[in-house]
Amino acid sequence: MKAVLFVGHGSRDEEGNEEIRQFVKKMQPQLNGRLLVETCFLEFGKPSIMGGIEKCVSRKASEIYLIPIILLPAGHSKIHIPAAIDEAKEKFPHVSFTYGRPIGIHEKTIDILSYRLTEAGIDPAKEHEDTAVLLIGRGGSDPDANSDLYKITRLLWEKLKIKWVETVFMGVTSPSVDEGVERCMKLGAKKVVMLPYFLFTGILIKRMDGMKARYELEYPGIEFVLADYFGFHPLLQEIVLDRVGEALQEDVRMNCDTCQYRLAAMEHIDHHHHHDHDHHHQH
Repeated sequence: MKAVLFVGHGSRDEEGNEEIRQFVKKMQPQLNGRLLVETCFLEFGKPSIMGGIEKCVSRKASEIYLIPIILLPAGHSKIHIPAAIDEAKEKFPHVSFTYGRPIGIHEKTIDILSYRLTEAGIDPAKEHEDTAVLLIGRGGSDPDANSDLYKITRLLWEKLKIKWVETVFMGVTSPSVDEGVERCMKLGAKKVVMLPYFLFTGILIKRMDGMKARYELEYPGIEFVLADYFGFHPLLQEIVLDRVGEALQEDVRMNCDTCQYRLAAMEHIDHHHHHDHDHHHQH
């Protein structure tokens, strides 16, 4: 029996975790009916990855395909999920595991962003002389993931007739959203569209509402618009289904099992900021 185990990041905001569960539920009819389907979380949400694997095994799965519903490859997808798979291989030696790719730089993510901008009143076909777009990422300590967001920003800029499309981050790294807004003001923007590069709702998405209100007070006369996050856009389903198809056909182009850096990186895994995991990695 084959099982597909979707791995969400997980949020302290349970509404965000529930959106992931609902997203998988809506997508399930498009999957082969003979596949078992389960959802788990890296942190904060239940079940954990090991809990999700145990659920698949209890349902008689002998092949488990783990598909991360994560935007960009970073520490989670490079280290933490493979570590959980290593642990599961020891616990369930009779089960085979295949690890799929995160969403990464995918053409359809640019289409989703364009659609969210259209909803926010930005016609991609028209010139927008005094408008700036701030593409807002979560931000992290992985330079690879941070630089991917810059590439996505450029790909989005190429599709628009907007002079300024800036990359900013909610935390950990720079430039911050505040710094991005300040730069837009210096460039002469009269309208700033805050465009979240986030899959689902959560604490950071809700924080953006307060930030928008603060900017409106700080910069009177400047229009601020907060666009929607990815959410239940049908193209997001297509992207994730692409990743499932790759894994089932064993056409995964990123395989952390063979990464020469991963075992060395594992020495530092206990320093990660996870708090709510209900399992422990021992290597």
